[in-house]
Amino acid sequence: MSSLSRELVFLILQFLDEEKFKETVHKLEQESGFYFNMKHFEDQVQAGEWEEVERYLCGFTKVEDNRYSMKIFFEIRKQKYLEALDRNDRAKAVEILVKDLKVFASFNEELFKEITQLLTLENFRQNEQLSKYGDTKSARNIMLLELKKLIEANPLFRDKLAFPPFKTSRLRTLINQSLNWQHQLCKNPRPNPDIKTLFTDHACAPNNGARVLPPTNGPLVGPIPKPGAFPPIGAHSPFQQVVSPSPSAIAGWMSSTNPSLPHAAVAAGPSGFLQPPIASEPLCKAAFLKHPRTPTNASGMDYHSADSEHLMKRIRMGQSDEVSFSGTSHPPSIYSQDDIPKTVVRSLNQGSNVMSMDFHPQQQTILLVGTNVGDIGIWEVGSRERLAHKTFKVWDVSACSMPLQTTLMKDATISVNRCIWGPDGSMLGVAFSKHIVQIYTYNPTGELRQHLQIDAHIGGVNDIAFSHPNKQLCIITCGDDKTIKVWDAVSGRKQHIFEGHEAPVYSLCPHHKEAIQFIFSTAIDGKIKAWLYDCLGSRVDYDAPGLWCTTMAYSADGTRLFSCGTSKDGDSYLVEWNESEGAIKRTYSGLRKHSFGVVQFDTTRSRFLAAGDEYQIKFWDMDNINMLTATDADGGLQGSPRLRFNKEGSLLAVTTNDNGIKILANTDGQRLIRMLEGRAFEGTRGPSEPINTKPPIVNPLTTVTNVSAPLAATLERSDRMPPAVSMNSLATVDGNRTVDIKPEVDKIKIWKLADIVDSAQLKALRLPDTLTTGRVVRLIYTNSGLALLALVSNAVHKLWKWQRTDRNPSGKSTTSFQPQLWQPTAGTLMTNDTSEANQAEESAACIALSKNDSYVMSASGGKVSLFNMMTFKVMTTFMPPPPAATFLAFHPQDNNIIAIGMEDSTIQIYNVRIDEVKTKLRGHQKRITGLAFSQSMNVLVSSGADAHLCVWSIDGWEKKKARPIQAPAGRPAPLVGETKVQFHNDQLHLLVVHESQIAVYDGKLECLRSWSPRDTLSAPIASAIYSCDGLLVYTGFCDGAVGVFDADSLRLRCRIAPSAYIPPSVASNSSAYPLVIAAHPSEPNQIALGMSDGLVYVVEPLDMDPKWGVPPPQDNGSLPSISSNPSLSNQASEPPPR
Repeated sequence: MSSLSRELVFLILQFLDEEKFKETVHKLEQESGFYFNMKHFEDQVQAGEWEEVERYLCGFTKVEDNRYSMKIFFEIRKQKYLEALDRNDRAKAVEILVKDLKVFASFNEELFKEITQLLTLENFRQNEQLSKYGDTKSARNIMLLELKKLIEANPLFRDKLAFPPFKTSRLRTLINQSLNWQHQLCKNPRPNPDIKTLFTDHACAPNNGARVLPPTNGPLVGPIPKPGAFPPIGAHSPFQQVVSPSPSAIAGWMSSTNPSLPHAAVAAGPSGFLQPPIASEPLCKAAFLKHPRTPTNASGMDYHSADSEHLMKRIRMGQSDEVSFSGTSHPPSIYSQDDIPKTVVRSLNQGSNVMSMDFHPQQQTILLVGTNVGDIGIWEVGSRERLAHKTFKVWDVSACSMPLQTTLMKDATISVNRCIWGPDGSMLGVAFSKHIVQIYTYNPTGELRQHLQIDAHIGGVNDIAFSHPNKQLCIITCGDDKTIKVWDAVSGRKQHIFEGHEAPVYSLCPHHKEAIQFIFSTAIDGKIKAWLYDCLGSRVDYDAPGLWCTTMAYSADGTRLFSCGTSKDGDSYLVEWNESEGAIKRTYSGLRKHSFGVVQFDTTRSRFLAAGDEYQIKFWDMDNINMLTATDADGGLQGSPRLRFNKEGSLLAVTTNDNGIKILANTDGQRLIRMLEGRAFEGTRGPSEPINTKPPIVNPLTTVTNVSAPLAATLERSDRMPPAVSMNSLATVDGNRTVDIKPEVDKIKIWKLADIVDSAQLKALRLPDTLTTGRVVRLIYTNSGLALLALVSNAVHKLWKWQRTDRNPSGKSTTSFQPQLWQPTAGTLMTNDTSEANQAEESAACIALSKNDSYVMSASGGKVSLFNMMTFKVMTTFMPPPPAATFLAFHPQDNNIIAIGMEDSTIQIYNVRIDEVKTKLRGHQKRITGLAFSQSMNVLVSSGADAHLCVWSIDGWEKKKARPIQAPAGRPAPLVGETKVQFHNDQLHLLVVHESQIAVYDGKLECLRSWSPRDTLSAPIASAIYSCDGLLVYTGFCDGAVGVFDADSLRLRCRIAPSAYIPPSVASNSSAYPLVIAAHPSEPNQIALGMSDGLVYVVEPLDMDPKWGVPPPQDNGSLPSISSNPSLSNQASEPPPR
């Protein structure tokens, strides 16, 4: 089911809930399997409606699906059995034992025997394990707590426990909007249209009078219902005034530039720093369609900008963006003091005074630290391991300004003023107390690489931040020279300088409202200013409380603005601002008068504030000015400690007076830390995965309380392994107590290359195919991961879809179930045009899939065809040869723009919407064989059969750089032959694939690392691709072998022989090899192989060992390397030849 169909189900659920069709709501929840209503489930359990409980559960999982599901059903049936015994209904108990509990006997016969023996006891509480069993009501409540933990840990319930947030009566609103639009299209619209049916389109009867605009009140589809299960949003006016967003419009704090703005006419919307003005007249639909807006980041819409579609809706209907609500039947998160991290779980010794900290935006336990001696460190707080440590060093003194060189000569001491992660954690920035900022790139192994050093300000650089104006990642800095500067994050080029402060600028707070990006800045004279990314100066000039050092921050959801500052006299102020008026909305009480230093603060969960004051951390609820609670973290904190929450709010880092850091945690944080305590040693550090939920385990005769080590070891891959649970293995534990978890630690510290030669060492699935002719020349997964699309050398496309079943509820591709070779009922084949193609040229085959999997663009030497993926019908064709198209790539910001590599070595930038070639790029000597866009660097990289690489600017399409790929040692240069390129997830590093090598280049086309075939992987390379998480590189060889390499080091970690995945019956008649490899979009260890004999295989590791080997050690000299195949034991990558 498509995502829009899924959303329609949610809209229907909301409508049914509002109309009080309770039974129908839960029936649809169960049948669709999209939303598990925990409240309904709780009510049924507490009422003892066991048949309904199991019926509802079966819409989402079955007993045998995985160990979590098995334990859920076991707990329910065990409770039902105990209740029958408790009321002395032996006959019912026997029936439950035979019909319901016997299924578990095959997994644990001893357990079933002990349960059966309870029938022989006069009171089952005589059993030691059940001695604390209370009455029925309390037993159900205790069991319910543990069932909820099991359900939350069960991967089958992932993304099904939260109802999507959207406005109440959303379906009615959409119908209203549709009717409004229909009414606006009427030739003779009446003032008060009479809507009698929704079954046909609305049209007003002819009217001889002039057109009269209808009133702006009174919805067309009856009144919006009164508050029910979902909160009300008020009436939806059918004909609201038209809103035309304008980036130059400034409201709220900037309203002085538009004093005549009629506030009463503004459509209701989220309270914002920036609000659009009112257009005097409706816009012409046709005119608007001619000038669609390009979305900031491309979404799933194809050949029509999603952002412009959204804007068109607002212009037609006069409505603002949706405000998120959750109803009582689908409740929002409820917070309590227990959600605040107050328990000390770690103490780290940094060695010098900590000046700044920041948690990684994705890896919840990775902490960046900067100190007063210029050092930076990266800590894995779970394992207490310091992943990286850099002492201060000027990278290039000759590039420094004379004032900086003079300053360093006089006084070499330097301090970190601020360190911060980039938005996706692949980059970090450090602002120093003298002139410069340094930017590093960071990979998941913990390695830091120098990226940029910028001589940014005269004097200290007081703050640094990242932002995305104009779709480019930028660095923002401020300093003692009273300026704010914006720098390109890739090149380090200065883009903007903002002047207007009369004192050193102390802090920055970049943000955006709708499409308008802006920056708040504060100076040490207490002035707050706001800037757009233009040259028009500050739009705001306000005074911060205390008139000295102030920092500002938004809540996590971006809707509320706070500041915390300290005056020169030591008085501190924590306040929330009313953005629309530029006034203080509330001032929080509880901060000490005459503080020991500048008070630092942070926000979390869009609910809590925390500030360091009086050797404590003080907490507030955002909606209450009174202090909520405080903690001294077992003592030893600084007078005004620095602090920082992780993104989830489960951990809080705070500085101590002995040059250390304490990590505080709430319950979730403690669970997370414990799961990381025993992380296995794997030769090199792997990524610290954000683990948020501790999977529970069952005590067979009491309620579930914790997870044993074997169960904690795997969450999803061991679904089909039976649980080994004994009555004697677990004692009765209080239902509210959390038992520690320590995963089993791998004691083996000697690295061994995985050499997979047998089918028993992996899971491989040959896809069914009745049309096996030709070679698979292109192969891609759909973006949803539900299907595989192949293009064969005979120009025919093949689509395999995995069906959603009880055993495979997600419908994702897997080796465990056969997919269906899908065709429309008409039997249509999706076949490319070959009327003018050179049949011998397989290299002309190319394919690109739209982001929402609805359309595929493809060519096989003839015209480029655009197909509908549902009907297989050709929607249009274009670009007839010669020259033929050889590679296709969608523009990352506009799905209507396509880069088309051509057989004549040119690249054509083509606009599908207007059927026009915008420009032709010339830089290669042979046909184009690869194209890759980098949105963060704003470039297109091309590769050709001439083995050259070219970098093109997306803005003006000018060529920035070109170079040939470097030939491996012993191979004559220059190289020729098909060359492919793919950008890493960080959008900074480029994988280059040639038959002679795989290599990683940076954005300047400098080769960082390469690997060339040798030893038992000596055949030419056929194809290679990054895994979806960017940690692996899968490489196919012309002898049928597949190599799995560490993406960062290009060291081989696993070799897959063709005998492991090709059945003997096929191998005996063929010397097939993978012409192309496809990587699953969300399962990093699943690949698909398109073979030279036309077959397709899907390959995965075994459940018991769900990864392809382990990362090789960084230094082969540190640990002995052992391999079952001696020729594989030294497969290190090579530095680039000089």
